[in-house]
Amino acid sequence: MKDRLPHEKGFHVSWDQIHRDSRALAWRLDGHGPDDGAWRAVVAITRGGMAPAMIVSRELDIRVVDTISVKSYNHQAQTEPRVIKPPQAAIMGKDGEGVLIVDDLVDTGRTLELVRRLYPKAHFATVYAKPAGRAMVDSYITEVSQDTWIFFPWDMALQYVEPYRGRE
Repeated sequence: MKDRLPHEKGFHVSWDQIHRDSRALAWRLDGHGPDDGAWRAVVAITRGGMAPAMIVSRELDIRVVDTISVKSYNHQAQTEPRVIKPPQAAIMGKDGEGVLIVDDLVDTGRTLELVRRLYPKAHFATVYAKPAGRAMVDSYITEVSQDTWIFFPWDMALQYVEPYRGRE
């Protein structure tokens, strides 16, 4: 068998699945905020965290929602993460206490490591977690292997896909 590219061991996530898993994340977080169990705000790490953050904020009835834009990928190649748009300072306070920071996936953990340095008391939650980055996350729903590429519905189009095994 020939070696495969990293993205060829794919985990395809549908809109229904990301919705179910994001709701499960909200249920896991419910009542665990520092203010009598409530969270002050949700901050999505863009772009992947936007859909899960919207679902989590809806499920937990959190009306204060913002984003932090971190660029850490150039197509499928991971690069050094950098903040290109911070959340509002008034929402984050001095250390992010009481704020949920939501992303779709933690891979190596470098993005969350950067954001955690900025907001050390925020709660970091992702829908999916890979082993190398799992320590950077406080809450997650599903662990996937490090060599799996997750295909999210916002990155997909319907087309034929070769079987995982059996190619020559």
